[in-house]
Amino acid sequence: MTLLTAWLFIFLYFMNNKYGSAAVLDNCVFLGEEDKSSLYEDGDVVIGGLFPLHYSPVFSLPTYKEKPITNMYKYFSSRALRWMQTMTFTIKEINGRSDLLPHLKLGFHIHDSCDDIPVSLRASLLLVNGQPDRGFRAESMYRDKILKNNGSNLGCDAVRRTVSSVIIGDAGSGVSMALLRSLGCFHIPLVSYFASCSCLSNQREFPTFMRTMPSDTFQIRALARLVSYFGWTWVGVIGVESDYARFAIQLFLRESVHYGVCAAYTHFYPVVVSQQALDDLLNVIQFSSSKVIINFSGESEMQSILREIMRRNMTGLQWIASEAWATAKSLWEKSGDLLMGTLGFAIRRAATIPGLKQHLTSLTASSLHKSAFLAEFWEETFDCRLNGSVNTHSHGSDNFFDRQPCKGTEDLNDVYSPYSDVTQLRVSYNIYKAVYLVAYALQDLSNCKVGKGPFLNGTCADPKNFKPWQLIHYMKRANFSALGEKVNFDQNGDPIAYYDLMNWQRAPDGSLNLVKVGFYDASLPGHSLVINDSVIQWPLGKKAIQSVCSSSCPPGTRVVRRKGEPICCYDCVPCTEGEVSNKTDSLECSRCSADTWSNTARNLCIPRTTEYLSYYEFMGILLCVASVFGACLSLFIITIFISYKDTPLVRANNMELSFLLLAFLAICFLVGLLFIGEPSDWLCRIRYPAFGISFALCISCLLAKTAVVLMAFRSTLPRSNVMKWFGSNQQRASVLLGTAVQVKICFFWLLTSPPHANNNTDYHGATIIKECVPGSEVGFWSVLGYIGILACGCLLMAFLARKLPDNFNEAKFISFSMLIFFAVWITFIPVYVSTAGKYTVAVHIFAILASAFALLFCIFVPKCYIILLRPEKNCKKKMMQR
Repeated sequence: MTLLTAWLFIFLYFMNNKYGSAAVLDNCVFLGEEDKSSLYEDGDVVIGGLFPLHYSPVFSLPTYKEKPITNMYKYFSSRALRWMQTMTFTIKEINGRSDLLPHLKLGFHIHDSCDDIPVSLRASLLLVNGQPDRGFRAESMYRDKILKNNGSNLGCDAVRRTVSSVIIGDAGSGVSMALLRSLGCFHIPLVSYFASCSCLSNQREFPTFMRTMPSDTFQIRALARLVSYFGWTWVGVIGVESDYARFAIQLFLRESVHYGVCAAYTHFYPVVVSQQALDDLLNVIQFSSSKVIINFSGESEMQSILREIMRRNMTGLQWIASEAWATAKSLWEKSGDLLMGTLGFAIRRAATIPGLKQHLTSLTASSLHKSAFLAEFWEETFDCRLNGSVNTHSHGSDNFFDRQPCKGTEDLNDVYSPYSDVTQLRVSYNIYKAVYLVAYALQDLSNCKVGKGPFLNGTCADPKNFKPWQLIHYMKRANFSALGEKVNFDQNGDPIAYYDLMNWQRAPDGSLNLVKVGFYDASLPGHSLVINDSVIQWPLGKKAIQSVCSSSCPPGTRVVRRKGEPICCYDCVPCTEGEVSNKTDSLECSRCSADTWSNTARNLCIPRTTEYLSYYEFMGILLCVASVFGACLSLFIITIFISYKDTPLVRANNMELSFLLLAFLAICFLVGLLFIGEPSDWLCRIRYPAFGISFALCISCLLAKTAVVLMAFRSTLPRSNVMKWFGSNQQRASVLLGTAVQVKICFFWLLTSPPHANNNTDYHGATIIKECVPGSEVGFWSVLGYIGILACGCLLMAFLARKLPDNFNEAKFISFSMLIFFAVWITFIPVYVSTAGKYTVAVHIFAILASAFALLFCIFVPKCYIILLRPEKNCKKKMMQR
């Protein structure tokens, strides 16, 4: 039925009510068929009730060639009948109390909403506008009597049942929304016991709505936390085509993002599930990698889905139930193990409602003949036909008129029925609280004192003739206790949310055992979800199944989202060197501190190893021994030269320069020791200048020695005065002058940008290389360049002295030593640049030692050989021979 049709009904009903006419009079027209299946008891205040006693309609298109028949429905809900009976029980309980509404009698008028919007709308209009009394309408004699006594202007109020100023219902969110949009403008309060859609919390759109059922906002938070708790980040979400499911799924998709949960798919199916719709749904479920399914639907839709799942033999699914079917035991009877392990949040359960069990089971023959609902339940439960039955509904393929008559000995205590099962009083408890909400509001309305009332000029409402909007005022402020629980409502008319987490377990006899395995309490900040994992029974095995798009990234890796896919689908990329992640599913890796580095697993920062050329390692020891050996050898040769200083060979080799050269070579050997050990700023500032100056001294001495040799032989030519410029003072001065330039270079180097110690972590992240950096690259290469210039000058002098006498081969030895010197240092440059750490230092020391040994061996070892082993050649005659 469209909204336009609904408004037409409202207009006609209220217009009839406004202008007044009677159904028995010619000018009073009652539209539609009289509903003979309602349950009515008169009272000062009649509370309306709507319950989905029937559901799953069998649709048939009317041809309008004959009067359209009322829709038939496939199923009768024994559970909804218990809800209805709970309402009648609660009203009778309140009427029996002397402390609550002692001067008012509550009545009830209950209709079947059939979980169908058109039927619910029609029933709600009958509740708020009244309907003709069946007895009055049927008995013409009584009609004539009234006409005779009261005249022809008798209004509808005289012949209709008392109207309901408040309605308890409906169960469905979509139906409740339709009722509110139709009746809301008349300010008629609607109190739902099972409608949970968060959309109904909108007080601007639905100001007359209240409920004893928590809003889906809280259920969705609980569901998001539940799937996150078990690590289910890849879940399927399905729901029936209704406002309830649409709003719930929309909320879940928005809330689940905060917990890293993604929807593998979302799928809606119609209320009346066709085979095509089932195939579409089951194909989505079957071919998805997600094994966890959240279903927002009612009991009837779930039954159709389960039948198709059984036909396809689909197993291993973890169902998450919305509160609409979390405790629907009838599903277990038709599905068996398919629902074993199901988890779902159920609304708060009452431990017991005293006297309800007896009220439910004490059905009498008179009550069965009085109510078509009870008669239908009795006949469906015992598969028999009551004598004079008022039931007109049939279910199943057999004609219910062919059933055997009931024996009269049937007893509800002998059979199991959801109707008489009071072990899971959840919705029933909500109905119990809803009726008490109205009762306490009426009590507050009755206690109003004239002049102090909440309405205009301090007026009060008449308890027996109040307006619906006046009752809403007190209902919004209700605060009472029911069965020991404090009941109050927030500004949206919603109660404080509390859910039991239920687990569907198989009992030893094969029946369903609903076990509470946790709870969600919205009043507990931060720790609202509590779960006892140890008592949960799972669909497969003894632990929760895995349902993820991508497995968790272990410590040492980070999450990299896949482009174009949900955030739950990602790749795990190892952290780079120097970065770690120490928790699962890290979005980024953390950089280690300057003095730490990542371990192999990339999950822990460990102290970096320190590297420098140490005296205690093999390479350091070897180079240290070589340096000391070179220095000792130089001193040994000095000793030899001193011992044989009067021999022609020693005298002819410029003894003073030879001693100086040997001494400076010893220093060069010892300078290598400055490059071994842990670097420090002072050591670095000594190391490079000592190296440069010591080699400058050596090459300067060698240059002076070569020049003297060359000039000595040139001075033998006639009229040559050259030797007067190469005396002892001049030789010393040339050495000092050649060294002074290097000293100045080193001085400016140390003054502008001196060498210093540095911790190098760029070459190898896990190692701190302690090294001396030059500070100024210009200074370092200037020192090396100046040594090269001196060596080139020396090599040039030696080349010019190549034609000296053969036995005096000093120039040849110098030339050869310079060639080795150049070879060493030219090789040193690329190796020095391309290496790092202690190997750079080792290359530097090797170059120092190699060039020093080249000078020592090429220049002095041949002389020592003649002095020590061939003394017969150590004479002037032999030396002068060509």
